Amino acid sequence: MSIKIAINGASGRMGLALIQACAQHEQTLLQAAHVRPSSASLARDAGELAGIGSNGVLFSAMPNCNEAASSEAMAWIDFSLPAGALDGLDYCLATKTPIVIGTTGFSAEQKQAIYAAGQTIPIVFAPNMSVGVNLCLNLLQTAASTLGDEYDIEVIEAHHRHKVDAPSGTALRMGEVIADALGADLDSRAVYAREGDIGEREKGSIGFQTIRAGDIVGEHTVMFAGMSERVEIIHRATSRMTFANGAMRAAVWLQTQPPGVYDMQDVLALS
Repeated sequence: MSIKIAINGASGRMGLALIQACAQHEQTLLQAAHVRPSSASLARDAGELAGIGSNGVLFSAMPNCNEAASSEAMAWIDFSLPAGALDGLDYCLATKTPIVIGTTGFSAEQKQAIYAAGQTIPIVFAPNMSVGVNLCLNLLQTAASTLGDEYDIEVIEAHHRHKVDAPSGTALRMGEVIADALGADLDSRAVYAREGDIGEREKGSIGFQTIRAGDIVGEHTVMFAGMSERVEIIHRATSRMTFANGAMRAAVWLQTQPPGVYDMQDVLALS
């Protein structure tokens, strides 16, 4: 039996990749594709816009998505913006639909709403659905706990010119993993900007550098710099399909999970 998928943010770069991945995955079937009411894609064929040929699914507006197509969805995948993702979350709460959230840029209050919803429905909430990135998170934990505060740590991330939040959700998650391995809280260690006479680097700080340029899909480098050596853990994504395929995997996995908030470490059995 195919798992019927509803996608929110479906006409964006990630949304179109999700439509393609949904068509390619043997266990998933696109049921609904949602966009903002002002979207130029409204009422267009989702398959045609994604380059896979007509699939009979037309882009429909959020948050007014109570049509029969959405009500039949067995999983909801959201790669929109924080406000739109919370609209989708409300819909999933009302219909008891599992949801995969890959949207980033949430405030602390918005994240709390997601975790509260996890008491009612199963949720995969992860800033990056890539198998490779999630393997890197495990490697970062090992590196940070082994090298400790004797090594200066920098997280450098690069994305396309259209990405609106910085640092990326993935970079922040990497920082959280590192800080946790060091027995610290990221908020007490993070340094997000350097300009002018900044003085000597503070021991134990975790620096973040952001690049926004061209059509870069996603690159993350974590540098552990000692006095006589440097260790770097690097992940480069060359296609959004790596994230889209991971999201499909998460949607399938959620079908057998009880209410709760999970991440891709759980989906991939890496935790």
